[in-house]
Amino acid sequence: MKLRAERRVSHKWTALLLLGAVLAQAEIRVQCPGDTDGDAVVDQPISGRQIKCMHLSAGDGFANMADGKLQYIFSFANLTGTPVGDAMMAGMLAAEFPAPLITLKEGEEFYLTVTNVGMTRRPDLFDGHSVHFHGFPNASAVFDGVPDASAVPVMAASFTYYYNIVEPGTYMYHCHVEATEHMQMGMLGNLYVQPKQNDLADGTILGAHVHRNPDGAGPLGDRYVYNDGDGSTRYDVEFPIQMSSFDPAFHEASLQVQPLPFAMMRDKYAMLNGRGYPDTINPSPIPNSETGGFGQKMNSRVSAVRGQKILLRLSNLSVTAFFTLTSSGLPMKVVGTGARLLRGPDGKDLYYETNSVTLGGGEAADVIVDSSSLQPGTYFLYTSNLNFLSNDGEDFGGMMTEVVIQ
Repeated sequence: MKLRAERRVSHKWTALLLLGAVLAQAEIRVQCPGDTDGDAVVDQPISGRQIKCMHLSAGDGFANMADGKLQYIFSFANLTGTPVGDAMMAGMLAAEFPAPLITLKEGEEFYLTVTNVGMTRRPDLFDGHSVHFHGFPNASAVFDGVPDASAVPVMAASFTYYYNIVEPGTYMYHCHVEATEHMQMGMLGNLYVQPKQNDLADGTILGAHVHRNPDGAGPLGDRYVYNDGDGSTRYDVEFPIQMSSFDPAFHEASLQVQPLPFAMMRDKYAMLNGRGYPDTINPSPIPNSETGGFGQKMNSRVSAVRGQKILLRLSNLSVTAFFTLTSSGLPMKVVGTGARLLRGPDGKDLYYETNSVTLGGGEAADVIVDSSSLQPGTYFLYTSNLNFLSNDGEDFGGMMTEVVIQ
């Protein structure tokens, strides 16, 4: 026992010495044109350029499962607006699941700074972390987040990704370093891009023709999923919903410094936006007793007024399973998949109506629900993979949420 204790002390001091060496050579720096104080907020707009900046930390934390069990996680936290000198402390144990939502507009230049704050509960780990903007056509491989060809922030250092936002649609983002492990641990986030058509006025020439909204519910220049040219992807309210799942044995092994069971990975918590039912409909951030903060800030409750068109931005970032989301009462129209408008080369719409959508890991779909034919009330959106309608051993939970029509 004494020998084991001495080894633990030795390993601790070795880790601290290595961390000190890393910190001595590292640098936290935010790059954001128009930002005057390094907090990733544009203070002085630059004429002729649309610039958006964000600062994320990458580190560890904890997430509450709907059955009350805590899970050790890796993920990102939003440091935008935080002075650069406070970034390390603000980012430690602040991991959010899912990672902070990123919303962009076509035509923007997006500067995303990622600072690796290290693993507070696993100081023996010196993992790098990256951001992979899944499905987006990067101008350079260095910004793709894949370690073989990209820059990866090490502990206590930052890297700024640059994206020229040219294509609208529903995307997602995740860490691509040791991807299976880091994605299983929670480094997943919602991301979508809104089209230029949102800023056009009624009667503006879209494509080769002048169009007005065909359903009479509002003029062009409202909200659209894509630059459709005819108003066919118009919607009133939108909700990003990301499917994911956890294997509690994998997370426990990571916290307890045990071999990770990759070959035996079996997810028992299936979630929407990082929560299982009934936490999916809780509008409030979920408090975390381990960190004293709020690691789960995003719910997946859908609400609308009868007559409105609801856009569901669905994505799946599970590393183990395909998932099907279904509802017996909601008329779903799929207008896009993989951040692409469903339209043939001859200009014909390939939209289709369904009551279920199946997505594998890394896939996304844009689904419009027209509530004009629905009676006011509560509808359920849930997985037809019935074994995932549970929170581990607790039934009546898992991958399910409510759609409330008023």
